[in-house]
Amino acid sequence: MTDLISNAERVAPPPDRAAPREHCASPDRPALRVVRLRKQYAGVTALDEVSFAVGRGEIVGLLGPNGAGKTTTINVILGVLEASSGHVSIDGIDIARSRARALERTNFAAVYASLPGNLTVRQNLHFFGLLYAIDSLAARVEELLEEFDLGRLRDTRCGLLSSGEQTRAALAKALINRPGLLLLDEPTASLDPSAAQLIRAKIKGLAARQRCGILWTSHNMHEVQAVCDRVLLLSRGRVLLEGDPNTLPREHGASSLEELFIRVAREPLAAVPEVAR
Repeated sequence: MTDLISNAERVAPPPDRAAPREHCASPDRPALRVVRLRKQYAGVTALDEVSFAVGRGEIVGLLGPNGAGKTTTINVILGVLEASSGHVSIDGIDIARSRARALERTNFAAVYASLPGNLTVRQNLHFFGLLYAIDSLAARVEELLEEFDLGRLRDTRCGLLSSGEQTRAALAKALINRPGLLLLDEPTASLDPSAAQLIRAKIKGLAARQRCGILWTSHNMHEVQAVCDRVLLLSRGRVLLEGDPNTLPREHGASSLEELFIRVAREPLAAVPEVAR
């Protein structure tokens, strides 16, 4: 089963860790802080002095064309990749110094990180709950099965689920530890509009009710405007623009977020000051 779990899923802390199982997020600290993050591969700079924060209850969209550095950013936050310089803190905990403590406050979902298909929905939730050493795990699994309308699928293998059902199961997994920081890499990419709308509503409710900070990547600009409180436009490893997705286009002379996205993606970095005026 191990080879069926993506690298991103392997970052879950082991059950025998020394850190306490229960934790309380501090209202005085952001859910996530990224400071001057750099990542280089054999002389190629994938991330170049990237800095941002995600507040509690805030949904931040990390936008950019393919190759901009979005997934690299997420993998550094998760500890899958080691930063060349800079640092990441989750609820004030430096991930380089206390990885297990930081990651027990975090979870992740993406269309490319599917749950092991040979396990049922309930077995998957139980398995990941064990990785996070969740107290009262059976009750937590039942709670998530009900919340994501997965009760009738509890004994269905995840490999037999539809795209929408797999997405709901993956989100249920991502909430097993009640994370203070949730990382979502294009979570609705494979869904039809109706299913995507339901997932967006659930995620917005999560941020509002549980004060969970959410970092969301998407290429669907209409979705971003409907969901995100703030967006970061990333290109060639740099954050070029930041702001409210509903007002940012007008501030930079664009008719829509999609137009601004395309303009930034096509501009060489040397021309960025003109784009950002």
